[in-house]
Amino acid sequence: MNEMAPADYQQWLSRLKVRILSAQQRAALAVNQQLISLYWQIGNDILQRQHEQGWGSKGIDRLARDLRQAFPEMKGFSRSNLLYMRSFSETWPDFEQNPIVQQAVGQIPWGHNLVLLSKVKKREQRLAYAQSAQQYCWSRNVLVHQIESRLLERQGNATTNFVQTLPAPHSELAQQTLKDPYVFDFLSMGAEAHERDIEQALTQHISQFLLELGAGFAFVGKQVPLEIGGQDFYLDLLFYHLKLRCYLVIELKSGDFNPSHVGQLSFYLTAVDEHFKTEQDAPTIGLLLCKSRNKIIAEYALRDNSKPIGVAEYQIAQSLPEDFADKLPSIERLEQELQSGWADE
Repeated sequence: MNEMAPADYQQWLSRLKVRILSAQQRAALAVNQQLISLYWQIGNDILQRQHEQGWGSKGIDRLARDLRQAFPEMKGFSRSNLLYMRSFSETWPDFEQNPIVQQAVGQIPWGHNLVLLSKVKKREQRLAYAQSAQQYCWSRNVLVHQIESRLLERQGNATTNFVQTLPAPHSELAQQTLKDPYVFDFLSMGAEAHERDIEQALTQHISQFLLELGAGFAFVGKQVPLEIGGQDFYLDLLFYHLKLRCYLVIELKSGDFNPSHVGQLSFYLTAVDEHFKTEQDAPTIGLLLCKSRNKIIAEYALRDNSKPIGVAEYQIAQSLPEDFADKLPSIERLEQELQSGWADE
């Protein structure tokens, strides 16, 4: 006769599963850290021998052959990977002494580091991408996408009035949350698409849309209804940002920016603050996404407005320069990476 499980067994089992998974993740992270450290040490030794003993390609070839013979069960000792170890050590000469570098590049997989070595030239940008990859658990192909879509060049670049309308440091964080331009390369649309068409397409590809918006955004709804003064109004897109702890209203404009758009969005922000915002929430933020905008006109339109609003352009695949669009990943590739996640590395 089988014993009846205690009433709290399922809860205890769930907690036990969480602890086991957490332990597995910590173990995998520790193994990865040791591997990255080993690769740095090997690369540093190669650099020293090249400098002191004049090692050339034959020395690398011999080392690769000897290491593969000594450790046939281990991967990673090919000639090309030894050269990558050398480049890795040369790129991060302070790896062992700098905890910031160790926290970033030492905790992401080796494949991620190879992407940074091959696709990013400046040290500060490499470190920034490494920190983001570690913080947000980007897969390797998502990291490639963020680099090739020039994330760092676009981050915090929207025209806003946050300094005047939000308290510090909330204003700085909100500024860095927005980009300019937003790249919707996953949309297959003509250049003359209307706002509702773009909105529909964005919500159909919500995973890619959230990836482009950045970490912390939660989708609330599209065409969110508001009844004000006996009339019906509809918000294009409504999000909530978990770190900013505030609602974000996005209004799409398929044409050029017009100062009148700011008045409309300000009205919506007041309504959201009245109908959705709680005492624990920060003031609602607005983002106008336009096909194009004159930066000076946008600055003038926002200057004396009391609501926190940002203005940025968006680009869809058809409106991107050919040399830029060709570098961006396909919809299928991005969807696969979003599904596979960090565990695939």
